[in-house]
Amino acid sequence: MSQDIITVNNLIRKFGNVVAVDDVSFVVEEGKLFGFLGPNGAGKSTTINVLCTLLKPTAGDATVNGYDVTKQQSAVRRSIGLIFQEPTLDLELKAYENIEFHARIYNVPSGLWKPRAEALLKMVDLWDRRSDLVKTFSGGMKRRLEIARGLIHQPKVLFLDEPTIGLDPQTRGHIWKYLTDLREETGITLFMTTHYMQEAENCDRIAIIDYGKLIALDEPAKLKETVGGDVITLRTSDNERAAQQLAANFGLSPNKDDGALRFEVKQGESFMPRIVKELSVPVTSISMHRPTLEDVFLRLTGHSIRQEEASTKDELRHFQQRFGGRFR
Repeated sequence: MSQDIITVNNLIRKFGNVVAVDDVSFVVEEGKLFGFLGPNGAGKSTTINVLCTLLKPTAGDATVNGYDVTKQQSAVRRSIGLIFQEPTLDLELKAYENIEFHARIYNVPSGLWKPRAEALLKMVDLWDRRSDLVKTFSGGMKRRLEIARGLIHQPKVLFLDEPTIGLDPQTRGHIWKYLTDLREETGITLFMTTHYMQEAENCDRIAIIDYGKLIALDEPAKLKETVGGDVITLRTSDNERAAQQLAANFGLSPNKDDGALRFEVKQGESFMPRIVKELSVPVTSISMHRPTLEDVFLRLTGHSIRQEEASTKDELRHFQQRFGGRFR
């Protein structure tokens, strides 16, 4: 039976008057892949920074590998590996030297880290490039090296903050293969943040966070079951009138997103012809798909995770998260 390796209870983190993490609680089982899903500025990175002892919580408590993140910071840090959003490699060192430097910081004996470094670099397909300067590496190679470096001290938990952001789809696929193989071989717990829906599908459990609040927590399949049917996306010449008619004639309450109306119905294929026939508003396009995590997020929050324009509040939160250490 799996035991909990991460516990978070009523966690709050403020930056001045901005609440970045708002009374969040969850647990992560040992050996699982746990995903934190949400848009930029939602509180994902702040939560990871608290769990990794880079930020102190304003209120609440958390443990990692049985150690309190506030009272036992050194023990927590020995228990974890961390892959930041931004690259943290020394570009003027060789790949192997980056691994060696990290091993020495963690006081890993040479008799252990040297064979371990070879195995890790081979795992991420960088052994043949071990003597090359990191500044000559592509973005994907750097990310693979960071993963190898973060594992050299054999952590119990590997935190990955947006591990594939900025990478092309093929490279993202390769990174995921390395992570999947790693978990199968070692049983390590992986805790990742992402705003990529496809990546979140790989997780054993997902916590959906928005504006600092945890709004859902479950397995991907169970979250999608909450949508309640096929998802229909409808565009018309007058979406306001169409929404009124859908409510009056069919009892539907569509979400309005990106110039379209979205709603869920049972047996969507047979329902679509009725909509086209019975609406008095001309239909410009209509489509149907099975529920996705994007639909779950839209249903729970009323907006799409892909929305790129941040509100003033979002921008302030992002600014204070990034530079929070200067204002505490």
